[in-house]
Amino acid sequence: MGRVKSIYRVDGMSCASCAGSIETMLSAQKGVNSASVNLASEQVVVEYDPLVISLDRIEKTVDDLGFKLITRDLSMEEEHDLAAIRLKRLKFNTMLAAAFSFPVVLIAMIFHHIPNGNLIMMVLTFPVLGWFGREFFIIAWKRMLHFSANMDTLVALGTGSAFIFSTFNTIFPEFLIRRGFEPHVYFEAAAVIVTFILLGRYFEEKAKRKTSEAIKKLMGLGVKTAWVIRNGVEKEMLISKIVQGDILVIRPGEKIPADGRVVEGFSAIDESMITGESIPVNKWPGEEVIGATINQTGSLKVVAEKVGSDTLLSQIIALVQQAQGSTAPIQKVADKIAAIFVPVVITIALLTFIIWTIWQPDTGAPFAFIAAVTVLVIACPCALGLATPTALMVGLGKAAQHGILVKDAQSLEVFCKTTAIVLDKTGTVTIGRPQVTEVIWDTETDNSSLQAGRDIRGAVVAIESRSEHPFAQALVNFFKTNTDSGSSLQNSGAENVTGFESITGKGVLAFFAGDLYHIGSRTYITDCGCTVPEGFRNEEMKLKKLARSVVYVSCNSRVVVMIALADTIKPGSAKAIARLQEMGLQVHLLSGDSVSITAHIAAAAGIEFFKAEATPGEKSTYVGRLKEQGFVVAMVGDGINDSPALAMADIGVAMGTGTDIAIESAQITLIKGDLEKLVTALKLSHETVKTIRQNLFWAFFYNIITIPVAAGILYPFSGFMLNPMIAGAVMAFSSVSVVSNSLRLRTKRID
Repeated sequence: MGRVKSIYRVDGMSCASCAGSIETMLSAQKGVNSASVNLASEQVVVEYDPLVISLDRIEKTVDDLGFKLITRDLSMEEEHDLAAIRLKRLKFNTMLAAAFSFPVVLIAMIFHHIPNGNLIMMVLTFPVLGWFGREFFIIAWKRMLHFSANMDTLVALGTGSAFIFSTFNTIFPEFLIRRGFEPHVYFEAAAVIVTFILLGRYFEEKAKRKTSEAIKKLMGLGVKTAWVIRNGVEKEMLISKIVQGDILVIRPGEKIPADGRVVEGFSAIDESMITGESIPVNKWPGEEVIGATINQTGSLKVVAEKVGSDTLLSQIIALVQQAQGSTAPIQKVADKIAAIFVPVVITIALLTFIIWTIWQPDTGAPFAFIAAVTVLVIACPCALGLATPTALMVGLGKAAQHGILVKDAQSLEVFCKTTAIVLDKTGTVTIGRPQVTEVIWDTETDNSSLQAGRDIRGAVVAIESRSEHPFAQALVNFFKTNTDSGSSLQNSGAENVTGFESITGKGVLAFFAGDLYHIGSRTYITDCGCTVPEGFRNEEMKLKKLARSVVYVSCNSRVVVMIALADTIKPGSAKAIARLQEMGLQVHLLSGDSVSITAHIAAAAGIEFFKAEATPGEKSTYVGRLKEQGFVVAMVGDGINDSPALAMADIGVAMGTGTDIAIESAQITLIKGDLEKLVTALKLSHETVKTIRQNLFWAFFYNIITIPVAAGILYPFSGFMLNPMIAGAVMAFSSVSVVSNSLRLRTKRID
């Protein structure tokens, strides 16, 4: 069966050490190759061998730690409902905890002399800890059974010890009185700390839901039903019932249900939700269409070629989910710290208690106890755990919306360090197929395309539509879309073509409306006895110097038009390359083409460094040499011959218009195959990593500053001692602030 790599949802995680414990426990299981937990998305990516370990065993391992692993596939509606239920429960617990805590605070601060005040506070505080905040204690207990600790352990220790200490002083006040101490109670601290932490988690949960909005939007792009023709009958059916080969009917304004190919009709398709480009794309019979894109103008019949999980949209969603669940190298430092953070904090709290008990015998154990509780409460590793995954979720989701797919978090982090970009020529910098660049008519031919009543353009379209040569397709596309009579050529008179004959490597001949046409190279045309106007000879020499291929069209043995073709630079390539160079990157061009053609494209694109006539092995070697020179290299390609170089580079970037092998060899895929998206991807990687570093800085800074203050380092100099209630509020704010900083990525311009 082999290894299985799956994504599961985990409920109940609260901090980085939760995620670390799950990763550690799962990774230690025999048969589990790797486990990566994303705190922000509440998911775990597990790669395991089902012949060695069962899914039930994996589920039990997580459950034993106090969390719940959801192994069944959840629909978007179920995911939304589950998150909504969790948020509603958090809101309910927070509101009731606040309602019970408020009178406790009033009694402690204002009405502490009322009869049985301590007893009333104890009764009101118990449900706050024992019911509304019970999850802290349940998870802390389960973790203790496995000799581990997390954020819930800190909360449970801090609030639980405060409650027990206060309860003891309420029931047995004379114990401390006989020893000369005031029997203080701290019910208000325990109740308010739990309330503040619940409030922080509520806001944190709301913010985390926003970080995953991009993936939810992608999931929402699909359609639920489609009109399908089966056995000659058109009927509406669920999208899950569509199979390969079904004929789908898509009317104007409807979404395309599955990936396929147009078999009938003409329309403009809005592909912006997949490619990030707002300009509609014209589709004729034979053109590919992508599921979830919007049919704008005309009715289409499409044959379904990819359905269900095989569609591009489903693959995008799977890739984004997998990438969001991965761990960036920068996160590893935070993970190592989080793994030892809670034990270190507990140790600091104990030392705080011991030091203040010895150093301040007058204030005694109550003062030391409060200092220790404050340390436990304020030292929350939540911000540390959320710093990287929240930024990654927003950044990777935003990338997907712009038509950029990133395989994992590590790729995004390495990509922003790129210092050299190596571009394949064909299909990357250039369109990758021949395009008509010049059309030169014989001066004796009417340039309106009519010659003695003959429609030359229509004849070319009709005849070349029968040929499979790339030049033929280029001629058909050009004359269909670049003429005032283009609409009339959509269905030009193919039935008027007779005697069609194709001579491999030379050209074609056919009769159209009774006239004999030859279309092909100069050698073919002259061999067939056609007359070439004298002026065309000089024009052909000029075009050859520009690395153009030339096709002649003759009507009744007289050449009437000369057409130049070339693999031209994609619109925007030169501008994108200039922007890359402005960003300080060294740009290189590789090609298997001749030196003259490669040099011409390099000059037109503004690239100084290039290598022509390069084999796949030489491309890989070229990338390797750049790495040896100290460059961090990103290789951009689209073909099978680029896959060795893509694998050799620090980061491989595949054009989505390329081959599956190239895409598989790359870490980043540009769906539209546009170099301007490469600039966008680089900028987004810089912004995402910058946000991660900001988050980690503030998370570390927060703990470095607040833990000593909570321990009472300022008390000898200023008499200031941090209140545990304030510590709880500050701790909750730290997590929310980190998530909010990550959310700023959504509004940043990266185009």
